[in-house]
Amino acid sequence: METPPIVSAQEWEAARQQLLGEEKRLTRARDALAAKRRRMPWLAVEKAYAFDGPEGRVSLLDLFAGRRQLILYRAFFEPIVYGWPEHACRGCSMVADHVGDLAHLNARDTTLVFASRAPQPEIEQVKARMGWTMPWYTITDDFDADFDVDEWHGTNAFIRDGDRVFRTYFINARGDEALGSTWSYLDMTALGRQEVWEDSPEGYPQTPPYEWWNWHDAYGDPEPAPEWLAQTRRGPRGRPA
Repeated sequence: METPPIVSAQEWEAARQQLLGEEKRLTRARDALAAKRRRMPWLAVEKAYAFDGPEGRVSLLDLFAGRRQLILYRAFFEPIVYGWPEHACRGCSMVADHVGDLAHLNARDTTLVFASRAPQPEIEQVKARMGWTMPWYTITDDFDADFDVDEWHGTNAFIRDGDRVFRTYFINARGDEALGSTWSYLDMTALGRQEVWEDSPEGYPQTPPYEWWNWHDAYGDPEPAPEWLAQTRRGPRGRPA
């Protein structure tokens, strides 16, 4: 293997600073792309879709679980998939392994669910085997074909206005590789991270960064601890570096 040159600490830091500038430009470009997503037109979902869940048959609206936004990942887990019924698709399983604690998304009024063609008993078994805890539903109709995930995995974002549901964005193929963290999921939604530094349309919900962040088991607390509020007020209040 041909390796890079071995250099002094000063030369190494100079090389790192050069790449850091490129990384910051990439971060700004990613922020700008997310801002464009927040200005995407919405597509009304007029058709009724049904899913099977642990508690029985539910609608697309039910998948929101009362929240304003829904992110739905179509995972391939069904009899035609290699590894059935012990395993879902290898790639989809890697996506599932990268999903963070959903309490953080929920705190931004956003629900994440997975959906497959597999029946619920098999879904519950594979979740237990693999240690996955995200809500996972069974597709029962043409949802996968209508939302571009009948032949390949993909992630659809939706928003609701009362009982009306709208499709706001779609990511698939290698785009799914970047998903899994709270930030990457929120960046694909219509409302974004909902932080004041973001370039969002007028009237979008926004709060200061850091002030809404919490331990995943503490979002139900009536109010943040005083020391946490003091810490966030001492820290950065605007756009992250």
